[in-house]
Amino acid sequence: MLKMHVSKINLLAVAGFATLIATGAQAFDGGSPGGLMNRQIQPVSLPTDLRRDVQPTRTLVDDPTGERAGTITIDTKNRYLYLSMADGKAMRYEVGVGRDGFAWSGRARIGRRAEWPSWTPPAAMRLRRPDLPRVMEGGLANPLGARAMYLYNGHGDTMFRIHGTNEPDTIGRAVSSGCIRLLNDDIVDLYERVKVGAPVVVL
Repeated sequence: MLKMHVSKINLLAVAGFATLIATGAQAFDGGSPGGLMNRQIQPVSLPTDLRRDVQPTRTLVDDPTGERAGTITIDTKNRYLYLSMADGKAMRYEVGVGRDGFAWSGRARIGRRAEWPSWTPPAAMRLRRPDLPRVMEGGLANPLGARAMYLYNGHGDTMFRIHGTNEPDTIGRAVSSGCIRLLNDDIVDLYERVKVGAPVVVL
């Protein structure tokens, strides 16, 4: 049984978070759209070539979280995401999580969803990588992958996302600036099961 005592979300513990909020950047090295915050769903038509050579990780398991059906629980330590389902079951996915200094815990909700989301690199990243575009349109080369779900709490947009990735080798590792990444095949499956408003627990 996962320990379900979670502390109040403390975004200030994430290095540089206040600066990211002030600049409208994203708390992820792969960012996410900055100009679409008023839309809950961003539909995009794009062929879904999801690198089928990489096998999906999702597995139906007994739910270890104790959460109600429809809740997403992220086990940061073991790098799993659980979607609680009926009859004590959960769909489990392998994920990449925040690296040292960028991990966080708390409760949030899905505030918006996007298909093939665009990416706005954070200002701090563009200082390090001036070759990056100001905005990258959605597509197979986009770091946010095939789908993104945007995490909100009582204070609004947390700047954290659950999203796909074009770097499948990062799954199971602590590599991001706080966002949770899944294989593209897995994020499409999760996206189809989860609606705006779904609760999210990060351990």
